[in-house]
Parts: sequence; C-alpha cells; structure tokens
Amino acid sequence: MRLFSFTPSPEKGICVGALTSEGRVVDLGAEARRRNVSLSFDPADMLSLIAAGSRALDEIGALVDGSAPGPRVDEVHLSAPIPVPRRNVVCVGWNYVAHFEEGKSLRDSGQTLPEHPVFFTKGTNAVNGPYDPIPYDPRVSTAIDWEVELAVIVGRRGKNLSEEEAMDHVFGFCVLNDTTARDIQQKKHGGQWWKGKSLDGHAPMGPWIVTADGFDWSSRRLISRVNGVVKQDGNTSQMYFKIPRLLAELSLGLTLEPGDILATGTPPGIGHARKPPEYLRPGDVLESEIEGIGVLRNPIQAA
Repeated sequence: MRLFSFTPSPEKGICVGALTSEGRVVDLGAEARRRNVSLSFDPADMLSLIAAGSRALDEIGALVDGSAPGPRVDEVHLSAPIPVPRRNVVCVGWNYVAHFEEGKSLRDSGQTLPEHPVFFTKGTNAVNGPYDPIPYDPRVSTAIDWEVELAVIVGRRGKNLSEEEAMDHVFGFCVLNDTTARDIQQKKHGGQWWKGKSLDGHAPMGPWIVTADGFDWSSRRLISRVNGVVKQDGNTSQMYFKIPRLLAELSLGLTLEPGDILATGTPPGIGHARKPPEYLRPGDVLESEIEGIGVLRNPIQAA
C-alpha cells in the first residue's frame, strides 16, 4: 500500500491519500464522507493514521476497493508523507562500508568502522516534499551535497527492543535524501554536524510511504542522479548495520514513537569525496530513487 500527503487544489489544505494500482489518488477523507464511513484516524494527518496502525490500514483497504475515480497522482501536489514530524529525523552515519572508505581522506587518520551505529539528527524544518525545490543560498553554504537513503517509518511505540521484535514496530518505508551543507559540517565552521544537516528544505522525502507488509527492504537498489547523471548506485543489502540492529540500538533507553523517521545511511558516490569535489548548484535537478518505492525529483533553487 502506498500512502501520501497531498494538496488536492491550491485553496485546500493537506489531505492523506492512497495510490491505486492505476496510479489514481484516493482522497481518504473524501471517500469516507462519500460512503458515510467513520475512520479511526484523522484523514488530514498522516501521523494520526500511523498511530492507528492495523485498524487504519484495514479501513484504507476497504476505501480503496471500489473507490470513486480520482485524479492521477501527477495531477496533485505531493508534500512529504509526514509534512511536519513531531521529532527530528534520526540518521545513521557510515552505514555503508564503501561510503566510510571513500571519506577516509576527509577524516582523522586511524578512524575505524564503529562497533555501534552512529546516530545524529536533522531538524524537522529540513523535511521537504518529493518534488519541491531545495533552497540554495550562497550566504549560508556553497557546498550542498547529496545522500540518497532508505527511510524507516516507525509505526508502534517501543523501548529497549530486541532485534527479533524490531521489525514489528515498522510502519513502512520511503525515500529520503540527507542533503548536507558540507562546508558547515566541516571543522572550519566548527564542525556543525546538526546545522550542516538541518538547513530548511534539506531532507526531501517520499514520494509516499510503502507499508511494511510484503515489502522486502533487504535488497533494494538506491540511486542518486544530478541532471540525469548517476552519482550513487548502491543496494540496501550493503548496509553495515541492518535495520533490526539499528532499531534495537536506537530504542535502547530511548522510546520510539509512531511517526518517527530513521534514515539508514547512504552508499558511496557523494560529491564531497570526489576528486575534485562536486556540489549542487542552482538549476540542478537532484533525483533520489529506491527500487520498489519511487523517485524524488528536487530542483535546486536560488534563495
């Protein structure tokens, strides 16, 4: 099942929708009203839907079956599936060995692969839509880089999870690009990891959430392209720490909540590690794709 947040028309607010097999939009709130059906969640709030869990998914399945014909998905404006997360996006550093290796010359010598996942966060204002512009302001940064990642959407509250039970707490998956201002992140700006990762609009995600039921996350191709040229081409099978381990470690002493977003790391091919380095510029188009989910397509726009 593919679930997304969208705006039907400029004068309307955000709604939650489901995608039919024909690529049509089912406006869940409108369809429920048409059938005079009560829902266990707010059809204008993806977080409410996620928290309602399996009951909500059963209701959505019934709404999609026999729904009235809706617009094609490319005829509406898609927002990030969770337009305003309740908490920061959690990210994982160095979770692909080849990505760790490509950045060795940029770090302190002698650094080895970590024994535990390295977590950091992106601020909630970084979240951006799947096709919306990523802002570029040279007063802020001139070294904007790309990092395509598989994002995990938490579905159930949990703490101190074992690896065996971790996947039972996953609602679904989407594409996320951990867009990064490398000059802010580096030592010459004080090593501002959080700010370098958290500029407004620097976490495009979507285009929808693919629910966890029946989706095999363990071997999916990840690709990033700039102006049609492939920059990253990896596979989730190359993750150093797999998703159950990530969730188990993250939840140790820290409660996970429905709607939490975990970006699971990026494969090699980042611009900062290239010789010479490559960065995004106004007018570029950044595409982020994961097999079986979809493609983000974000233009870089001068502020």
